[in-house]
Amino acid sequence: MNSLKFSSVHLTKSIASISGGNRNLSNTSASKQFRNILQKQIDDIKLAGTYKNERIITSSQSTNITVKGSQGGILNFCANNYLGLSNNQEIIQYSKQMLESHGCGLSSVRFICGTQDIHKTLESKISQFHGREDTILYASCFDANAGIFEVVLTPDDAVFSDELNHASIIDGIRLCKAKKSRYQHRNMQDLEQQLKASDGRIKMIVTDGVFSMDGNVAPLTDICNLADKYNALVFVDECHATGFFGETGRGTEEFHGILGRIDIINSTLGKALGGASGGYTTGPKQLIDLLRQKSRPYLFSNSLPPAVVGTGIKVIDMLLNSSQLSRKVQSNTKRFRTTMTKAGFTIAGMDHPISPVMLYDAKLASTFADEMLKRGIYVIGFSFPVVPKDKARIRVQISAAHTEEEIDRCTDAFIQVGKELGVI
Repeated sequence: MNSLKFSSVHLTKSIASISGGNRNLSNTSASKQFRNILQKQIDDIKLAGTYKNERIITSSQSTNITVKGSQGGILNFCANNYLGLSNNQEIIQYSKQMLESHGCGLSSVRFICGTQDIHKTLESKISQFHGREDTILYASCFDANAGIFEVVLTPDDAVFSDELNHASIIDGIRLCKAKKSRYQHRNMQDLEQQLKASDGRIKMIVTDGVFSMDGNVAPLTDICNLADKYNALVFVDECHATGFFGETGRGTEEFHGILGRIDIINSTLGKALGGASGGYTTGPKQLIDLLRQKSRPYLFSNSLPPAVVGTGIKVIDMLLNSSQLSRKVQSNTKRFRTTMTKAGFTIAGMDHPISPVMLYDAKLASTFADEMLKRGIYVIGFSFPVVPKDKARIRVQISAAHTEEEIDRCTDAFIQVGKELGVI
């Protein structure tokens, strides 16, 4: 007991000593210069009106949340919680069961001692949902995108990427040694010219299914037709489509009526599918086998925690049994977009729950969002570098959990603030 007490006191003194030492080290010339360089960049961001403050949510993620510094409940219209399942009690209870039966985590990567039966169950259910041969889980879809291109594409190959693809796709492609080409956003003539000029062994067309900042949809039918014509593969990131887009929530290929034509699908468990974390690649069995052998984010990252896996299993089961939630988010989207357009707002995108309210000016977007919060509506202004300069907006995201009354409260607030700020 005395020994333990001594160790505790000694540890406290050691921590204090180390902290003091760090304070001294941080006063070196190099450290001061470094801090000044960083502070100048931060000051420039604030001056431009594009500094991103993180609002603190003090409740679970939902359509109704509480936010630090705000009074009462706030209606949330900017989460990726498309199906409203982030705090679904049935899912939470199932996730708790997985936590109790399989523990907090694996303390390991998959190939050493980190694969549980539930990981294989979830991969099987995802394959069933998408109608693919096999699936591999990752910590996030960012990791899935980072882990695929360098494995399958060599200097003899060629990759063709939409210029507005997600940052994770861009970063993933940078890691591979294939010949890299960007085609103009959704421009099939430009894509065809590049395909025609390529002599790549493997030609891979890479696109988001739904582009997250704009809510517009890749022309997958045309892309697949070009792929057939030029002997190319098609890769689609379905993060903003899986579970809720298309008649039964099967995503962009279902929206276009071309189920099964996409070669490789990457997507996430962290948006519509429960909102926790995790991503995956689903496609040919040979691809998944190779990724298990060579994909660095998979080989060197801990396995998904059992509670997260349980969330994924339960959500996929729900979607396999019913399409009610996907139909609800689609009807809510139509209600919001119709009302806002009639009021005089410009809403970007293509009938997708991502409904960007275009304001163009960065400071206006930030001010508009602050005024909406005062009226109990949580939305965020997006500006450069998240979106192009002079394309600032408020990206509204509709959920199946929103009621019609909540949709109307949101549009009423937009109209009120829009008139006050001279937008409409």
